[in-house]
Amino acid sequence: MDRRTITTRKSLKRKLEQDFEHENLDRRKIPATDSYESHQKLTRLIQSQVDILNCTFSSLEADRAAAKRATSALSQSAKNEEIVDIIVDCGAVPALVMHLQTPPPLRGENGPKLYEHEVEKGSAFALGLLAVKPEHQQIIVDAGALTHLVELLKRHKSADNSRAVNGVVRRAADAITNLAHENSGIKTRVRIEGAIPSLVELLEHADIKVQRAAAGALRTLAFKNDENKNQVEGIPATFIHMVGVIGNLVHSSPHIKKAVLLAGALQPVIGLLSSSCSESQREAALLLGQFAAADSDCKVHIVQRGAVKPLIDMLESSDVQLKEMSAFALGRLAQETHNQAGIAHNGGIIPLLRLLDSKSGPLQHNAAFTLYGLVDNEDNVADLIKVGGFQELQDGEFIVQQTKDCVAKTMKRLEEKIRGRALNHLLYLMRVAERNIQRRVALALAHLCAPDDRKAIFLDKNGLDLLLGLLESGNLKQQCDGSVALYKLATKVTSVSPVDAAPLSPTPQAIRPCWAQVYLGEQYVNNPTLADVTFLVEGSVEVNIDIAQDLLRAADQYLLDGLKRLCECTIAQDITVENVSLMYELSEGFNAMSLRDACILFILEQFDKLCTKPWSSSLIQRIMPEIRNYFEKALSKPTKLILD
Repeated sequence: MDRRTITTRKSLKRKLEQDFEHENLDRRKIPATDSYESHQKLTRLIQSQVDILNCTFSSLEADRAAAKRATSALSQSAKNEEIVDIIVDCGAVPALVMHLQTPPPLRGENGPKLYEHEVEKGSAFALGLLAVKPEHQQIIVDAGALTHLVELLKRHKSADNSRAVNGVVRRAADAITNLAHENSGIKTRVRIEGAIPSLVELLEHADIKVQRAAAGALRTLAFKNDENKNQVEGIPATFIHMVGVIGNLVHSSPHIKKAVLLAGALQPVIGLLSSSCSESQREAALLLGQFAAADSDCKVHIVQRGAVKPLIDMLESSDVQLKEMSAFALGRLAQETHNQAGIAHNGGIIPLLRLLDSKSGPLQHNAAFTLYGLVDNEDNVADLIKVGGFQELQDGEFIVQQTKDCVAKTMKRLEEKIRGRALNHLLYLMRVAERNIQRRVALALAHLCAPDDRKAIFLDKNGLDLLLGLLESGNLKQQCDGSVALYKLATKVTSVSPVDAAPLSPTPQAIRPCWAQVYLGEQYVNNPTLADVTFLVEGSVEVNIDIAQDLLRAADQYLLDGLKRLCECTIAQDITVENVSLMYELSEGFNAMSLRDACILFILEQFDKLCTKPWSSSLIQRIMPEIRNYFEKALSKPTKLILD
């Protein structure tokens, strides 16, 4: 190269650099605009950087410095996706590809070059950003980038483990990841270029960032590409410890999944659950969930090798994604009978219940699915109920329908499990445990117990006292929980509500005589001054709310039970939050038992609205004896007469 050519190149380079520095592109973010003038200005600035790259591929100190600045400027610009197309249109791809390789040495040059690895790192970084757009991937590959990127992966072998070397290797791996993303043809080209062995070797690099970059590239290359998977599969097990790579292998086919397990990948993955790197923990938990997808033996092996405790610890993390993946893995493991007791015994129930309050739909669902698996074991039923798990499931606000369905199935499973040993354990807790646990058990049993067990639970074992105690407590939440449980119990122990049980008045088309005989007291019988009197009533009557109270008074006076029940039925349909106290007084005044029971049920059902009224507390205290009588009578009925 003659001196005149070098001088000319330096002059051009210097002019372009001065133009660029004048516009201060290095010091500010380039705005994206639709203005034609601004677009033209931006294009000129980018073109100037491309021109610098095209004329500085040499080992001269000034050229290396200029190329470093140009690759850095283009990298910063490429972070804005709106500018990426302009960069490609300006011919940046071939210029950047050219600078992926080391320029030829100067005559007599011996030793490291200035900015060694820095220019190549900047070029790889810029190309990786350009490759984010699928339409640019093939352009970059056709320019010959893959060969140079694969060579950059090997630089750690021939150079010191410096920050610069680590940087260029990492950027090369990242560029390969972006180039191969969802592009099967380029994935194959990468394998043919020999990148996979180099990437796998980097999995054991001392720099964690290099490890992650290599794992990301391998994960992308193995996804939906059987040839790449098979090549990764054949690597010794000591190299296969990065979970992202194994994850794509496991997700591919049963054959490859089995081969990965036989290669000894399970234990290293479980070890990563205790890593100080949350990303590694998250990926490891996800992978264990994939391992446990449908293989019962694998589920057991994962638990036996110590995965449960760290997974449960991860449920307490502040990282939502980490909690989501650990709950996902535990959910898969909890579907195996032999694992269910172990997860509960290691303290899994309480953190899983807390996650039901999460604002993350996937996290909520994973926690609910795990709990569904755990309650399949009857030993876990009492453990869940005594810590308030039933109330959490009942009161939870679930984001997606899938989670709501899962919780409903969990409730159904709980109901099926409360038999025999599980029920006996709950009754034991209801007798000897702390007061709050006793109440939790009584609340759950009111909703879940079998018909044959209700009398024993709520009369013989004092469950009714616990529920009534909640209703009388000064805690509004406890009062609401108690009223809901009592109403649920009432609807179960009565075949139909008192109002529904009232006889209907006949229609005019089918009037039948309705006889009612009323006999006066003994003082009127054989009285010498009074004749025996018999009141005979026949026919039918339409009872409406306007006359119902007057008819109720008459029916009570003359002991017309049929008419009385019709009146009670009509009046009960008009009960509201505002008038329920008056309606209850009416039932007392005329000994209207069905109306009284209807008022009791209404108060229990609508307690959340009634509790805001200033007179509600005194009303509850007033009717408490009648509530007790109502349940004692209902629970004493033979079970065979009760329809659930």
